[in-house]
Amino acid sequence: MVSANREMAVYCFDTLVAHYNSEQAPHPDFDEGQHPLFVTWKKVVNGGEPRLRGCIGTLEAHCIISGFRDYALTSALRDRRFPPIQAKELPYLQCTVSILTNYETARDYLDWEVGKHGMIIEFTDPDHNARRSATYLPEVAAHEGWTKIEAIDSLIRKAGCNSTITESLRKRIRLTRYESTLFTMHFSEYVAYVKAARGTAPTINGAKPQ
Repeated sequence: MVSANREMAVYCFDTLVAHYNSEQAPHPDFDEGQHPLFVTWKKVVNGGEPRLRGCIGTLEAHCIISGFRDYALTSALRDRRFPPIQAKELPYLQCTVSILTNYETARDYLDWEVGKHGMIIEFTDPDHNARRSATYLPEVAAHEGWTKIEAIDSLIRKAGCNSTITESLRKRIRLTRYESTLFTMHFSEYVAYVKAARGTAPTINGAKPQ
């Protein structure tokens, strides 16, 4: 099984740096493969709690090289919840790459473990008769300190449903649970890696040198 690793995080930083420099990213140092994956960018300011700046991926199996290339940029620049990440923010960024595994259909909306499972929920919005879906990666509920019900209710809202959340609505949810491996790298670690591996620090148009 392929696990998330340092080289995948390096490639996501390489891809974003190359975007700002209008050049091609170096070829990644990991093998081809097909897996569901996510790229999460967070911003760390003055040693505070990292704040989400973008998180997008695919729940379907995808070529991991093109997947990390595409979602590194989509997550950084086209997450509709946030303004696009600017080059000057790079020194404050951390990147988490996730490889998703072990998809299972849950018995009900409570058939998962906080901190172990991510969830995909699918349901019909009772007010609009519309099909809705949303997902949280395995680390989200634990990081937020949510109970299972709080996590499910937050997912219902994330899916775009503004209806009153009732136990009846929760019981109609089809939930798929999954696990993931992940690797997190801060920009300063990326710079150190590039210096050691390539002999020179990365330069970024629009960002202060490290």
